[in-house]
Amino acid sequence: MRSLRGTLTWWFTVALAATVLAFGVAISLLQRSANLEALDTRLGSVANLVAGLLVAENRAATRPLIEEFTNPEVEMRIGLQERLDSIPYWVLVLDSSAQAIYGSVELRRLTPPAADSLRLRVFAVQGLREPFDIQLGRTPLRFVARRVRDAGPAIRAVAIGESTRDFDIAPQRLLTSMLLVAPLMVVFAGIVGYLLSTRALRPVGYIIDELQAITDGRSLHRRLLAPHGQAEELARLSTALNSLLARLEASFGALRRFVADASHELKTPLTVMRAGVEHALTDPKTAPEALLPLEETLQGVRRMTELVDALLTLARADEGRLELHRESVDLAKLLAEVHETAQMLGEEGGVNVTLELPAEPVVIEADRARVRQLVMNLADNAVKYTPAGGAVWLSLSATPEAASISVRDTGIGIAPGDVGRVFDRFWRADLARSRTGERPGMGLGLSISKWIAEAHGGSIAVTSRPGRGSTFTVTLPRAAAAVTQP
Repeated sequence: MRSLRGTLTWWFTVALAATVLAFGVAISLLQRSANLEALDTRLGSVANLVAGLLVAENRAATRPLIEEFTNPEVEMRIGLQERLDSIPYWVLVLDSSAQAIYGSVELRRLTPPAADSLRLRVFAVQGLREPFDIQLGRTPLRFVARRVRDAGPAIRAVAIGESTRDFDIAPQRLLTSMLLVAPLMVVFAGIVGYLLSTRALRPVGYIIDELQAITDGRSLHRRLLAPHGQAEELARLSTALNSLLARLEASFGALRRFVADASHELKTPLTVMRAGVEHALTDPKTAPEALLPLEETLQGVRRMTELVDALLTLARADEGRLELHRESVDLAKLLAEVHETAQMLGEEGGVNVTLELPAEPVVIEADRARVRQLVMNLADNAVKYTPAGGAVWLSLSATPEAASISVRDTGIGIAPGDVGRVFDRFWRADLARSRTGERPGMGLGLSISKWIAEAHGGSIAVTSRPGRGSTFTVTLPRAAAAVTQP
């Protein structure tokens, strides 16, 4: 997926390169236009000068001026042809029949077809003031034609031209130079664009980091601070997100209070029901046919009590009102106790439960009851979802910094797509884990286990393969870890 920073950098580079290229082309065209305009003015002035020279010579001549061009034996007065040859332009003089009576040195070198093309073009536009372009051989030329009226009846028009090759070469050189420096320009634009986009998106990165730090309902009290000098759009985004977080915090708070209050209020009637059913079961006056319904009712009340206790535990944990009573706990002894209970559960289902402990005690600072509840939940799940004939292993290892508890089984396993959801509340992977199975559950044990591990500053992880079993690993620090509760 393309990042916003990369997209902005790319478009900034493209925009800058296109702008510089367009600027260069515009400058080239404008410069060429200005040069042509100056050339047209200069050619017009020279054409007027030549026309005036011919008129003056005609008035001073004792014979028709055309004879000085057409009769080489007649010596032109004051060297008229030499004076015209000295003009550094392409000079063409036409008579009334569109024939060339004088051509400069460059024109004399033209081929007859090229010369004819030029004189016919000049004769056609002689009465116009606009310049024209013509290609003679490989030379691009621009001419200005003027009609001559007082140089005798035979002399009709004069045309002055100059090559425009240099005007085309200059823009080409500019474009070539731009292409040569284009790689450096693109690199520079990319660097500048990246720096600018990084600076512009730095507040967005801050907002993302703050939102990522809100991992669950207990972090909703956090708010986004408006960075100094933040853009108006980002300030509005921060305000909108803060409003959203406030609404979510209120909703989660109301939900947690409802769960806690409902769980607390349900405990008393459930206790009364359980006591009444147990009394009825032990009362000799109870009819035998009522014992089975009473036993089923007692099991239902027990499951409901466990559910209420679990909900109350999670609700208090979410509220930050569930404290840990830390003390020195020998995990080896604690796992031995859990192993005895797990063995009894395993005997009922035909599952072998094995315990692997290190030779030395492993002592940590923790809440003994909560850690025992954590390990018992994992062991109970392992036995519950392991078919008859399978095995469960409880093991303990330690380093100077942390202790690691592992619960491994050969049960049904967890699908790869479901591994990340096993710690969600009330989540069950498939029908094999439904509440209607042989060992129904509530889907809260692993959620509670995760909270206990994290409340101690530790973690819990799972690896699993469908049909091959699962391994839950709990890591707890040896020293008491400070965990912030909202």
